[in-house]
Amino acid sequence: MERPRTRLSGPVLDAADAIELARFYETLLGWTMVEEFQADGLSWAKIESPGGDLKIEFQGLADYVPPVWPTSGDEQQMMMHLDVAVDDLDNGTAWAVGAGATVAEHQPREGIRVMLDPAGHPFCLFPGKVV
Repeated sequence: MERPRTRLSGPVLDAADAIELARFYETLLGWTMVEEFQADGLSWAKIESPGGDLKIEFQGLADYVPPVWPTSGDEQQMMMHLDVAVDDLDNGTAWAVGAGATVAEHQPREGIRVMLDPAGHPFCLFPGKVV
């Protein structure tokens, strides 16, 4: 059997309110909300990159527990994090804070800024190639 053609299109992040978190990333990244759903305490949303080749989906969970950064063996673990390239780390940090992120207290490496999104997911800003 041949492997079918595949393409990883992007992650799905959990949150208490999927639409709220999607709007944060929509602002942070300059992407577009393309779908959203909210009914009976459930929420789900999807944003896409300007070229439509990448997406992030958000799933609302009533029992969502934010991860702890840095990780601690007896608390909710971070399953993954997003890396976001910025052309200027200080301006990128200010933009992220203005959109609703917070700067994480623990910063393990110089030249990279660990941030927390409104649902508590860590994400990293780093100087890099941007389009």
